[in-house]
Amino acid sequence: MKNGIDCIEQYPEVFRGKRLGLVTSVSGVNKKLVSTVDIMHESYGLSALFGPEHGVRGAMDAGALVDSYTDEETGLIVHSLYRKDSKRFLPEMLEGLDAIVYDIQDVGVRYYTYISTLLYALWDCAEYDKELIVLDRINPLGGTIVEGGMLDMQYTSFVGCHPLTVRYGLTCGEFAKMANEMLHINCRLRVIPVQGWKRSDMLCDTDMLWMMPSLGIPRLETALLYAGTCLFEGTNMSEGRGTSCPFELIGAPWIHAAELSAEMNRKGLPGVLFTPAYFTPTSSKHKDTPCQGVHLHISDRKAFLPVRTGVTLLCAVRDAYPQFAFLPPVREGARPFISLLAGSGIFEDGAKSAESIMQLWDKQAAEFAAVKKQYHMYD
Repeated sequence: MKNGIDCIEQYPEVFRGKRLGLVTSVSGVNKKLVSTVDIMHESYGLSALFGPEHGVRGAMDAGALVDSYTDEETGLIVHSLYRKDSKRFLPEMLEGLDAIVYDIQDVGVRYYTYISTLLYALWDCAEYDKELIVLDRINPLGGTIVEGGMLDMQYTSFVGCHPLTVRYGLTCGEFAKMANEMLHINCRLRVIPVQGWKRSDMLCDTDMLWMMPSLGIPRLETALLYAGTCLFEGTNMSEGRGTSCPFELIGAPWIHAAELSAEMNRKGLPGVLFTPAYFTPTSSKHKDTPCQGVHLHISDRKAFLPVRTGVTLLCAVRDAYPQFAFLPPVREGARPFISLLAGSGIFEDGAKSAESIMQLWDKQAAEFAAVKKQYHMYD
């Protein structure tokens, strides 16, 4: 199994003689975990680097805004694509470049922000007449299972940039092809394909190693859970940030761990078990405050449905604990963060049951699964 970066020697004409800029992160590595920055700089020479959320080397916290800086290893300027004023490419950043290369391991979940950076790269390369070369990577959650609701474009944000379901079952190269065609962007797009991947394969089914794409997603199991438990970032509960198990531990000071754990196990959700959890976050929500809640354990990765699990857990807490609340919008006139994550206002009506939400979302997921097939590059 090879990702796009492992295949670049087969496509010298794509890179040779061009002034290249590279969009990448700490997850941009080849099969032997050598950085794409080093490989591309040595093989073809780079003129600039572009850092998404978390930065080129993965040193920045989630949501940390960054100005441009110099990469210590290469001496190249790193243009920040996660600035206070904008997350877009500026014309002066692209000046003197012929092409932008994109190589980031995504997690296959709509709210993870790297596909938003990729979409902006499509728009901005088209506007400034630059070629965009995507070094494709497998979807670590597989390419067949689709889950969650479709983004309503009234709720577009950096955690929801394109009409996708939560777990969308596409590689980044396939997503780029879809967005370029559906939105009529007309970017000069080239995708260097992966080799040896079957759509049904999750990363654990291949010989590839996991390289955490950000500090909050340390393991493949975390990425799978994140598809559902990231919804708790829109609530007053801890999603496990500030612990060794982000997105695996869910709780708050007012939860009764044993009761909630028993209630969730009674629901018989596929591929997951719950145990009582007791933890004190060292950062983020409820910092330095003892919390109780649940620890989610994936017992069967293929059977596990993270979005259904996350919605079921959220609604169970909402209905049982009056202290539960959705976080207010960050500014007047803005959408609640739970709605940006959900891609719609479905949680703003607190009366909806988990089953009614999932009935709607399952229908939307089935419709999207039929549409996305035309952009598949792999069987």
